[in-house]
Amino acid sequence: MKTLYFDCGMGAAGDMLSAALLELFDDKQAVLDELNALGIPGVEFKAEVSTKCGINGTHLSVTVNGEEEESADVHDHEHHAHDHVHEHEHHHDHDHEHTHEHEHDHGHHHHSSMADIEHIIGHLPLENAVRADVIAVYKLIAEAESHAHGMPVSEIHFHEVGTMDAVADITAACLLIRKLAPEKIVASPVHVGAGKVRCAHGVLPVPAPATAYILRDVPIYGGRIQGELCTPTGAALLKHFAAAFGDMPVMRVQRVGYGMGKKDFEVANCVRAMLGETGDGADSVYELNCNIDDMTAEMIGFAAEKIREAGAVEVFTTAVMMKKNRPGTLLTVLCREAQKEAVVQAIFKHTATIGIRETLCRRYVLTRTEETVETALGPVRRKVSSGYGVQRAKFEHDDLAALAEKNGLSLTEVMNKIDR
Repeated sequence: MKTLYFDCGMGAAGDMLSAALLELFDDKQAVLDELNALGIPGVEFKAEVSTKCGINGTHLSVTVNGEEEESADVHDHEHHAHDHVHEHEHHHDHDHEHTHEHEHDHGHHHHSSMADIEHIIGHLPLENAVRADVIAVYKLIAEAESHAHGMPVSEIHFHEVGTMDAVADITAACLLIRKLAPEKIVASPVHVGAGKVRCAHGVLPVPAPATAYILRDVPIYGGRIQGELCTPTGAALLKHFAAAFGDMPVMRVQRVGYGMGKKDFEVANCVRAMLGETGDGADSVYELNCNIDDMTAEMIGFAAEKIREAGAVEVFTTAVMMKKNRPGTLLTVLCREAQKEAVVQAIFKHTATIGIRETLCRRYVLTRTEETVETALGPVRRKVSSGYGVQRAKFEHDDLAALAEKNGLSLTEVMNKIDR
């Protein structure tokens, strides 16, 4: 199985991920020319050789109308600023004053909403799948900003230079991943840094609120390196593309790429991307079982929802005969080790059981990806599963149902039209 692994031991930013991916291509200049040919307004990509701790890699420079986005953070001594856009800095109400260092070159800056972003991306010469990825990543950022600032996504606005810088980073990463076409993407736990970062709204803890929101359910850690190592853009790209976070799988590595940040530390400031072959998909999960004979079906259904929210991979029930010939329910929950404690707590909290049985299982799975297909009725998500010599696809039921409702058709009629 063609597998892409991201080593995020020094965090992740959009430009670093893109640079690491660029290094995986034989003809880097041809790929760079393709990025510049996209015609992202005012944007120019340039690959520069960068050396960190004696290791050569690539720094992907993005200029917008000739200027390169810089962090506006005010750091104490060793605080870190990756070459990226701080989305959490650039959102604010229009009444607020800009403190961005580039402002003195312009009388004022235009601010882009999420609708503006979708308009820009919609006019780029991208394949539908790449365009859908870019928009999905940007929506993760906008939703995080919305949550952090307590306002609807429709009211989130981004600083002009920062917006185009982020569009460039995200588009580059999404396009390069599609060109590499890995069957599975895995990332290490993410080093987010430590300390505080100064943003337009004041001093915030690291990870910044938007980044922390995006990285929910992702294994993260801090350390002695002060500053923001993971940005909202980097976090959103990892959250969208990575099927799993953990140790590097057993793989035959064929290519290695180093995407460099700007700052220098005692540790090489880079994201490392490895492309190679792994065996067909298999992982380990814990199977947690308990017998229940004193809960209603509605209560069990509610408990199952809460257990899934706690991080379970799968929750299902089986009708069983219990002691004294009483009919009961066997509750079976599958989860990974990282979520096991939370899942166990949820089982005890939301069910009447007084004991749980645990078994460690080896699970064989097909690799699952999602793509958006343009049809005569509108876009429909399609889930594709592959591995072990098979491939199968299935349209997202919710999308089919929405099209049926919108067009006054049955599900069968929608399927027939899409198949044609």
